[in-house]
Amino acid sequence: MKPEQTTIQSVDRAATILEVLSDEAPLSISEIARRLDVHRSTALRLLATLEAHNLVEETTTRGSYQLGFALLHLANSVTHRIDFARDAQACCDAVAEQLNETINVAVLDSGYAMTITQTTGNRMIGLTRQYVGQRGPLHATSTGKMLLAHADQIELERVLDQGLEAYTSMTITDPDVLLMELETLRERDWASSVAEWEEGINALAVPVRDPEERVVAALAINAPAFRLPESSFAEVAGLLREHTEFLESRLSLETSVIGGPRTALLGH
Repeated sequence: MKPEQTTIQSVDRAATILEVLSDEAPLSISEIARRLDVHRSTALRLLATLEAHNLVEETTTRGSYQLGFALLHLANSVTHRIDFARDAQACCDAVAEQLNETINVAVLDSGYAMTITQTTGNRMIGLTRQYVGQRGPLHATSTGKMLLAHADQIELERVLDQGLEAYTSMTITDPDVLLMELETLRERDWASSVAEWEEGINALAVPVRDPEERVVAALAINAPAFRLPESSFAEVAGLLREHTEFLESRLSLETSVIGGPRTALLGH
């Protein structure tokens, strides 16, 4: 089905109003109606709805409209996400330079661990898989386990109710075993995946916390098992934590400047 067949006409027209006002404002009702190719009364009803949500506002010149201040709030939310992704990328770059392995940051997104940034090392034998934009299972990845361990009860029950899919012979499929592991990783403050999502690949993740101490993301290293054995997990976790201090300081700084937490912007 083509996109134009699935759009809602009134929403499409409202979006068009915002677009034309972003390019040129103020505009009169008649001019907006002309741009939309609709009757003046239709344009007026659309403008009244947008005005009720402070998305547009009438200027001192009666009958002319410009963008409203509510758009600043919406734009600010997008800016926060971009800022965090930029800071997360800088963090991944720094860790990859130190450890020369694949490093990524993931956030909780609709029941999955969504990778938002990644940097790969330059090892001859390394990971070439691109994880950015990919959603990993919460029970089989190190980032997923970390995020799940600090998610609310509803999210935990949803994961358990839908069943724990096996991706390899090492994937945890027993709910009781998973619950015990989540409890353990909360205490030690790092999560691992030992060939549980990909054969021969181990992963380790540490939490990224906001100023309210809520876990909003996870910083992880992924590498062939022979280069990231279980015996090295505790030491590598300590190195990763040193780098999360940068991200957490950025979250703290931006929150103090903006005046409020950004947890909801990071996938929660």
